[in-house]
Amino acid sequence: MANIGTALEGKGFKSYDSLFGGKWYFRWTPYRAVALGLVGLLVFAIFYRLIRGLGPATNLNDHWPWGLWIAFDDLSGIALAAGGFFTAFMAHILNAKKYKMLARAALITSLFGYLIVSIGVLMDLGRWYNFWRPLVFWGYHSWLFVVLWCVILYLNVQVLQLGHIVFERVNVPKLKKIFDQILPALFVVGIMIACVHQSALGALYIAMIDRQDPLWWSMLLPLFFLLSAFFVGPAMCVVEGSLASKAYKMDFHHEMPLLVPVMKIGMWTMIIYFVLKMVDLAYRGYFMNMFAGTLESNLFLLEIVAGVIIPIILLAKPNEQQTVPRIVTAAVLMVGGLILDRMNVVFTSMGKAMGGHYFPHFIEFSISIGLVSFLLLAYCFMVENFKIFPDEHEHAH
Repeated sequence: MANIGTALEGKGFKSYDSLFGGKWYFRWTPYRAVALGLVGLLVFAIFYRLIRGLGPATNLNDHWPWGLWIAFDDLSGIALAAGGFFTAFMAHILNAKKYKMLARAALITSLFGYLIVSIGVLMDLGRWYNFWRPLVFWGYHSWLFVVLWCVILYLNVQVLQLGHIVFERVNVPKLKKIFDQILPALFVVGIMIACVHQSALGALYIAMIDRQDPLWWSMLLPLFFLLSAFFVGPAMCVVEGSLASKAYKMDFHHEMPLLVPVMKIGMWTMIIYFVLKMVDLAYRGYFMNMFAGTLESNLFLLEIVAGVIIPIILLAKPNEQQTVPRIVTAAVLMVGGLILDRMNVVFTSMGKAMGGHYFPHFIEFSISIGLVSFLLLAYCFMVENFKIFPDEHEHAH
């Protein structure tokens, strides 16, 4: 099929004539109307924050300079966008051709995820109108500088990668040929930037040695951030595929031969992550801290047990014994565990050292929820108008 919109025309999908020729599709539902309303709230909240400043728009203070936007929009968002570089590595670097269509959906999610991250970073800048200064004044000694440039470069690489898909639909043969030719180089560069970016986020918190709880602080934080992003990549592909299958009434079982093997890779990565985490705690003398019965230790155990150990157990069965409920449950737990980990790193691990009190402002929630709503609507538009999902016969190849 060319796209879902064409295949399901007349079943709730409305088509619109395009200047580029052909029809464009978008299905209106009550849920999408709510999402559009939240995007409208997002626009209001962004203007309010940019005009009024951080003080009136957030509950951030001298004790808590980083809040919801850093923990959820940025740290969690960047990690959850890892499905893009993971599947690109599998399909285009290891040349596992059967994963190429899977990589398309993951790359779309990753692109919109990084757009959300970029807006979140802009919102979190105290003087947002100085966003251009790091482009001119190079603070190359700072990990924040590395993170900024990784976001900028990777976002541009992803936009260029999108050209390969866009010009299949928008018939401009010369541009299609150019994007096809540069695509292999874009995948290599994108994967390199993504790996640096994921680990650089962990490196930011190495400087928090005097503030962060030892259950989370470690000199291995860059490696932990990279490994966790790597194993959550397949999980995001499963969650995304499951939700898309329900929304568009597709048979999710057709994707199981593709998703089960990549989830197995995620399982082995989780095992490495778990072993390194436990060895690191034991080496630093904090292994028993996780059983202290405090809020910090309980949240750490929840993160490890629900987000790592249980998914490993669920995925340990042979491939032929894996079922859709089992694989989806493991994926949801992996994603939830990753989000909890990033929240713990920002909030739980530094709560005692930071002191004071912080709870997100209405504007902070509005921007975060509105950005997620924008991602969902943008994703729906892409899959309804571009060839993102494979035909059933393509799953076998």
